[in-house]
Amino acid sequence: MSLRLFAAIAIPDSVAERLTPLMRGVSGAKWRPRENLHLTLRFFGEVTEPVADEIDGELSLISAMPFELTLKSAGAFGGADPHTLWIGARESDALKKLAADCERAARRVGLKPEPRKFTPHVTMAYLSGTPLDQVQAFESRLGLFEAPPFLVESFGLYSSFTRKSAPSLYRLEAEYPLLG
Repeated sequence: MSLRLFAAIAIPDSVAERLTPLMRGVSGAKWRPRENLHLTLRFFGEVTEPVADEIDGELSLISAMPFELTLKSAGAFGGADPHTLWIGARESDALKKLAADCERAARRVGLKPEPRKFTPHVTMAYLSGTPLDQVQAFESRLGLFEAPPFLVESFGLYSSFTRKSAPSLYRLEAEYPLLG
């Protein structure tokens, strides 16, 4: 059996309450439910259970101090053919280091390097046939958005189950405290 896994930071309810009212005004947007809001550190993809166990072991060795994280501004992936709306994160050396540690863990278990540069974000919606001007209006409307900072004291290993007529179901498989 295989699992579809990713490492992520959970978004606290106090911040999610600031995000959900922003989910409007874009046709063709499939807005993410509250329980799917997270900031991905590393997507591992489909792996076998033995590899999942190895990933868990490597992630459990990561040593980092708790840090503050602020979600701010908005953007889209896909350029002229946008497919995803997101809320970004303020520049953070601690966040970059944690993501790099997750990348190193993936490589130690034999996974291929992540080809894309780490762009910290919370996916807000997946798009289908959305006019570019609506995407630009979303980005413009939320260009100055900034949520209150929150303390990141842990990150998790999540499994993802794709469902046909509903958003993916995410399950926390393991949690790793940030203790330094």
